[in-house]
Amino acid sequence: MNLRSLALAPVIVLGLALPALAEKIPLNEISRYLNSLKTVAGDFTQVNPDGSVVPGKVYIHRPGRVRFEYRGDNTLVLASSGTVAIFDRKSNSGAQQYPLAKTPLSIILADNVNLGRSGMVTQHAESKNSTVVTAQDPQHPEYGNIQMVFTANPTELRQWVVTDDTGKRTTVILGDMQKGVSIPSSAFSITQEVNRRR
Repeated sequence: MNLRSLALAPVIVLGLALPALAEKIPLNEISRYLNSLKTVAGDFTQVNPDGSVVPGKVYIHRPGRVRFEYRGDNTLVLASSGTVAIFDRKSNSGAQQYPLAKTPLSIILADNVNLGRSGMVTQHAESKNSTVVTAQDPQHPEYGNIQMVFTANPTELRQWVVTDDTGKRTTVILGDMQKGVSIPSSAFSITQEVNRRR
């Protein structure tokens, strides 16, 4: 081995020891991926603002519909027809309801996700071999934001953090998600759930 080869050897070894830096996934690819999701079901773990952790099952039917079933109690969150309803474990009939448009989750449940819209994305970065995107409603940033974490090859949504209008953060960590599943429309019916709990 000549002196030049010897001098380069540590550099080559160092290059092999360092993992390749992942490039962040482009926003148009993330928009394409989210728009490709029609029906999805899978397990999730939710970390609440108070630090408590609750597992459950989530069903998504884009656009506009989602169902969060929380394991171990009778809590249920439904979104459909532009409304979010929260049925807590103490409720026998009523539900707290508010417009879906006023929640950051509406961004990924939209009919057409376009993260390229002016003012929608406030952060787009690579972190720990993942792409992190923070988005808000450009017309109403006061509604809060959603921070989404994606992995590449293929593009997959792994978790999101919703920061609401009061600054409280709720994290949802997704397990393996089944795409293209059959979910009955009744699973998202707020009226039906109200009637069931009476």
